[in-house]
Amino acid sequence: MEKNVGGYDRIARAVLGPVLIVVGAASLAGFLTIAAGTLGLVVAVAALLVGAVLAATAVTQKCPLNALLGFNTYEGAKTTETESAGKPRAQ
Repeated sequence: MEKNVGGYDRIARAVLGPVLIVVGAASLAGFLTIAAGTLGLVVAVAALLVGAVLAATAVTQKCPLNALLGFNTYEGAKTTETESAGKPRAQ
């Protein structure tokens, strides 16, 4: 899979991911109350999981959902038309 996360998309994921991880973990530990009962547990676990996915996609710069939807915000090492027509890229 090619890199498809960059720019402001990556920054947003790198900030929001850890915040959601902390909120989810704090809620599960009992330091923060999001909602009462089972709903609170579900929301806390969802926040933890979504935060982990956002943080992981920010680090790896690869997002399967972006690939599925056709989004690409990564702007590194783009090939030009002449390079892809048979001329090898310098590495």
